[in-house]
Amino acid sequence: MTLAGFPRIAVDPAICGGRPIVAGTRLRVSDILEMLAGGASVGEIASDFPYLSEDDVRAALAYAAAMADHPVVLAAE
Repeated sequence: MTLAGFPRIAVDPAICGGRPIVAGTRLRVSDILEMLAGGASVGEIASDFPYLSEDDVRAALAYAAAMADHPVVLAAE
């Protein structure tokens, strides 16, 4: 099942334990983030995985950014 607002990202309990993946693959969003954190470029990742496009890599990054965003609640003083 692809996620609302993220058509290139999917979650399926039967694939990778339900972790977010690039739709149609078994490549987890976290795998892409680790590669980017390790210094790989979007183009390098797409070249290393011929079934991925650069747009897939950017979609994984956009999804991760959206998931990392959350409201900050401050306690009343």
